[in-house]
Amino acid sequence: MATLICGSLAFDVIMDFEGRFAAQILPEQLHILNVSFLVPTLRRDFGGCAGNIAYAMRQLGGTPLPMATVGSDGQGYLRRLRELGIGTEFVRELADTYTAQAMIMTDRDNNQITAFHPGAMAQAHVNQVPARPDIRLGIISPDGRDAMQQHAEQFRAAGIPFVFDPGQGLPMFDGAELRHFVDLASWVTVNDYEGRMLCDRTGATLAELSRRVRGLVVTLGGEGCDIWQDGECLHVPAVTPTQIVDPTGCGDAWRGALLHGLELGWELPRCAALGNRLGALKIAGRGPQNYQVDDSVRANA
Repeated sequence: MATLICGSLAFDVIMDFEGRFAAQILPEQLHILNVSFLVPTLRRDFGGCAGNIAYAMRQLGGTPLPMATVGSDGQGYLRRLRELGIGTEFVRELADTYTAQAMIMTDRDNNQITAFHPGAMAQAHVNQVPARPDIRLGIISPDGRDAMQQHAEQFRAAGIPFVFDPGQGLPMFDGAELRHFVDLASWVTVNDYEGRMLCDRTGATLAELSRRVRGLVVTLGGEGCDIWQDGECLHVPAVTPTQIVDPTGCGDAWRGALLHGLELGWELPRCAALGNRLGALKIAGRGPQNYQVDDSVRANA
């Protein structure tokens, strides 16, 4: 059984700001905002939601198939995926553009400011979800607007249950479009902020939205996550990390664990508990794809 992961492959340029954003940004001066942040450390990592989710799934022993687009600079990323045992048959190379790039700056409170250049991701709609018997599960993660809409329809047409994970792409859609995504999906995952925006735009509560899918999960960072099913909420507590180093990619690690559990037919609370454990493991290391799943994670799965 394989899981098709629709989303971005990107290069992450990750910078650490040793101060606090709140101390540098004056609310009364936002109309003339002009700030500069000194970032003593900088590194370039493999990232993008599809890549990060696929990495997490593969670490757990799953069979992820990322479906994405890369630019003329993407050969190194494709080689890395293959070395990890992740199939790339659904990754298309586009010669006239760059691979998506995310510039991520994190302050000492783990707040983040991100600038994102979509590059090849803007043409992700050229890929199509196949009706292949080995593909039994999917996810729509942040991607090009047309790609997210078309792939959701294609999942439904192929009879493949999928997770709708709008993430940073949520603001691109109005209430009617978001309600349609929910109706097409089997599960929905959002963080706390995205959950509030989803409710605001659709005019529905989390309880109401949960009755339209098999499950809706709201991740709460260091507080764990809430699972909504049939209008009822269950809280799944967080796992305390050994240290807090870098939050980049924690949400994607969580979603990779969710998909791995769903692949195995687990109930949603067990999937979420594994997600919390993997998120705690990831935050203790730098970069979205540099952590290693150890036996303690598998033993508690």
